Amino acid sequence: MKENTRLVQLIHPAKGRKVAVVAEPFLVLLNEFTSIYQLAIKSLDSEVSVHTLLEQQLSTEKLDYDKVYFGTSDWKLLPSFDNPDVVSNCMVSGTGLTHHSSAMNRNVMHQSEAGNALTDSMKVYQWGVEGGKPSKGEIGIQPEWFYKGTGSILKGHGEALDVPAFGNDGGEEPEIAGIYIIDRKGQPIRIGFTTGNEFSDHVMEKQNYLYLAPSKLRTCSIGPELVLTDEFSDLSGKVSVSRGEEVLWSADIKTGENNMAHSLANLEYHHFKYPDHRQPLQGHVHFFGTGAFSFGAGIALQSGDQMKVQWEGMGRSLVNSIEIEVKKQEFIRVKSNL
Repeated sequence: MKENTRLVQLIHPAKGRKVAVVAEPFLVLLNEFTSIYQLAIKSLDSEVSVHTLLEQQLSTEKLDYDKVYFGTSDWKLLPSFDNPDVVSNCMVSGTGLTHHSSAMNRNVMHQSEAGNALTDSMKVYQWGVEGGKPSKGEIGIQPEWFYKGTGSILKGHGEALDVPAFGNDGGEEPEIAGIYIIDRKGQPIRIGFTTGNEFSDHVMEKQNYLYLAPSKLRTCSIGPELVLTDEFSDLSGKVSVSRGEEVLWSADIKTGENNMAHSLANLEYHHFKYPDHRQPLQGHVHFFGTGAFSFGAGIALQSGDQMKVQWEGMGRSLVNSIEIEVKKQEFIRVKSNL
């Protein structure tokens, strides 16, 4: 992937939120904008390109990126996209069974002990292989789709992803996520792409594939950078899980249209075909699927383990730890107002 403009979102205990352009080894702060969401809305409303706005708003203030990235600065990296004004008006969702290796893992996970017939998961993947890349302007087969939550579940680089008391497990899913805003007329606009760790409860899912939906309702991370690009054909990367100084597991990973059963246009169509997903000024973070995860290799993560996802051309690696709640599951009582 060619070099593209890279943006980060930061926060300071006294100076508040800022957006910065990555200019290694520095981060150059913008004057006006405090979120990429705000920057994108301004671009759409003014009909001025994001790149032009960035040029107009570059300040002379630079930060040492290493200090911010490694957590030795007062500045803290935020998720690479959010809706800071209305957190619930940012939908986090994803598309599964788009990569062959992931589909194979899911097939084994859901295989009946009685035989080796194709599972429903593998059938859906195969449908994608056969009909997920239609001709331009045509509609292909719909992919598996899942909901993760609102913007409140998004975590940034360096933050912990948690396994709640009611969860069974937590495991990394190294992906790329598309970042979108719906303009005031209801038109989806793609801003760019970002590194993501979709993070799911694979033990819960393995109990029964119908538990996929609740297994996805977990925190996840994106960032540290949002890359302004339309290129999504072929990306290579690496994912690893470490415990202290020991690397427990690692894998080379690939994504992008050349490595997937579906075209980007088909995945986007089937997400945005729903009118409810095209509400004006709504933000979207949409994961495009994974090609590998440590659960498939029999790794059970523990509190303190670190997950690292790196994609070539997508800026610096995304690193998060895992935190498993040890408190007793709390019963949530619903009150009546009658």
